[in-house]
Amino acid sequence: MILSALLTSVGINLGLCFFFFTLYSVLRKQPVNVVVYAPRLLHKEKEKSEPREDEFVLERLLPSTGWVRQAWDVSEEELLSNLGLDAVVFMRIFIFSLKAFAFAGVVGMFILLPVNYVGSQLEIDFADLPNKSLDSFGISNVNNGSNRLWIHFCAVYVFTGVVCYLLYYEYSYISSKRITFFYSSKPQPHQFTILVHGVPVSAGNSVSEAVESFFTENHPSTYLSHVVVRRTNRLQGLINDVEKMYRRVVHLKSETQSSQRVKREGFLGLFGRKVNLLEHCEKKLEELEDTVRLEQSSFAGEEVPAAFVSFKSRLGAAVAVHIRQGLNPTEWITESAPEPEEVHWPFFSASFMKRWIYKLIAVIAVIALTILFLIPVVIVQGLANLNQLETWFPFLKGILSLTVVSQVITGYLPSLILHLFLSLVPPVMIMFSSMQGYISLSQIEKSACTMVLWFTVWNIFFANTLSGTAFYQLNVFLEPKNIPKVLAEAVPAQASFFISYVVTSGWTSLSSEVCRLFPLIWSYVGRLFAGKDDDDFDVPSIPYHSQIPKILFFGLLGITFFFLDPLILPFIVVYYALGYIIYRNQLLNVYAHKYETGGKFWPIVHNSTIFSLILMHIIAIGTFGLKKLPLAASLTVPLPVLTLLFNEYCRKRFLPIFEAYSAESIVKKDKEDQNDPSISEFYDKLVTAYEDPALLELRRSRRRDGHTSPLLHDA
Repeated sequence: MILSALLTSVGINLGLCFFFFTLYSVLRKQPVNVVVYAPRLLHKEKEKSEPREDEFVLERLLPSTGWVRQAWDVSEEELLSNLGLDAVVFMRIFIFSLKAFAFAGVVGMFILLPVNYVGSQLEIDFADLPNKSLDSFGISNVNNGSNRLWIHFCAVYVFTGVVCYLLYYEYSYISSKRITFFYSSKPQPHQFTILVHGVPVSAGNSVSEAVESFFTENHPSTYLSHVVVRRTNRLQGLINDVEKMYRRVVHLKSETQSSQRVKREGFLGLFGRKVNLLEHCEKKLEELEDTVRLEQSSFAGEEVPAAFVSFKSRLGAAVAVHIRQGLNPTEWITESAPEPEEVHWPFFSASFMKRWIYKLIAVIAVIALTILFLIPVVIVQGLANLNQLETWFPFLKGILSLTVVSQVITGYLPSLILHLFLSLVPPVMIMFSSMQGYISLSQIEKSACTMVLWFTVWNIFFANTLSGTAFYQLNVFLEPKNIPKVLAEAVPAQASFFISYVVTSGWTSLSSEVCRLFPLIWSYVGRLFAGKDDDDFDVPSIPYHSQIPKILFFGLLGITFFFLDPLILPFIVVYYALGYIIYRNQLLNVYAHKYETGGKFWPIVHNSTIFSLILMHIIAIGTFGLKKLPLAASLTVPLPVLTLLFNEYCRKRFLPIFEAYSAESIVKKDKEDQNDPSISEFYDKLVTAYEDPALLELRRSRRRDGHTSPLLHDA
């Protein structure tokens, strides 16, 4: 890519960012859009988002930047109190990245880039700079064997030290936050409960009797109660139908004109006899309720050999979960219970063999998706290379010769196409993760997060790299001793593409996140065609599984190209700065937490950063070798070893804190509970906390205001 093509891409994306920010600053002021741009606040305050009929105010149509200051002023304590520790950890990723790449940007732009630019390996013509390749700013332009390469060698060592120091600081900081958050939390059901599966049942006994007998005998002083799991996946589908029908009844009752309730009962309301929709839907709702009650009574005895077992203390639950319960390791298997609201109930509806098969299918599906994704990668590489594109489509040679067309195609279109294809991956990975037998939504999302991350690393970084200059050397790449050489040849050649990718998939994607175009369009469509009320809305959860991998991938690009092509660093810094403001705004107004892991996403961040550092070291070894500086290559070899030793220390020092709380912390909290006058009330609720929602009494309101009124009531 030439410099003018990059500037074209930057100009297009800056224009899109400005458009999205301007549009957002206007749309957020319109009362009718409050369900799109402030659903969390709306739900918290229990307000209705009906458009106000007050007098016209010109200020609503004028863009402003007040939302930026509001997002900036939000403190970490506010995020912690409103959204939990996971949201704080999410923002700490941006803070860590800004610190690391601010340092890298200073070193790269003021030291490494001038050294690269004054080299003569590529014979730069300063008079025709706009039409020169971006390789002129990379290490490829430094002469082979030049002593200037020692500057890059020192930069790699110093940058690694800075990143490791920041990683250690963040790991320590978040670990202390996790412990403090635990101490400040009120008693939670999942802290006192474990999940037991593989319950052996003797002839003539039930699962409930087996669980009661076992824990009464083996945990007599701490055992409190248990809830046996039952198969309810088919029942849950019926309940969803009841809920949808109930919402329709509520909407029909809110319509003032009775004529709107009359419709033909045939296809699309065009055929058949005319009926009163309200009466028809109320009758249908009663029938669905009766069906659900019949199913509930039949499912009451369909037990699964699993149960949620609750204890009188956190220590009792911790002892039970960490000590093998039975003589047979395949029986009485225990694990920590999730929060009641995030239990993934379909997990219990499949047998062990089915879950094993589903897990195998999920693994195969991920591999197949990874291979199929090479198709858009090859297309993108063809667009990024005009010569290859002209070979494929010779009839386009005349159009591609136009300067503007070639700049748009090589500088903007490839990364845009790749971003559109990649946006389909997170929901697919969530589906694959849900098939693997996890018992909680947080486990599903953590698994999907890891899958999306490594899918992105392979298909966006390695596949793009190898499908370019080094694809023909794939057989050489499979030989471990040649990996540094192959990567050193291939990665710098793709620097221009990844710079464009950061601008397109980074800047524009973030600006579209704040504008929330799809929820906005869906809100208007639902209001116009589906008859949705403005107070019928859902508060979205933070999409960790899609956003964390994207953030970490840009970190990998910044670390990898730090010494290869420092021109990418300013674009990386701008991305993290935008993300810091935009996501603080989104966390403040839009997203609500559906579960709390206590910061367990941070080890994924740490491991990804360590991987990025090791990758940079491998490429550095190969680069110094290709640049005829073997001594620098040899002296770089200890760096990945030292980094792995640092990682091992962090794994021993901090990771156990994220896996389970210590006995010291648990006993301290249990002692505090003894002085809590409301603990007896908590125990009463704990007994029924893990009852399957599908088996609860149905005749109650499905409104989000929490009132318990009958499903059917007089109009």
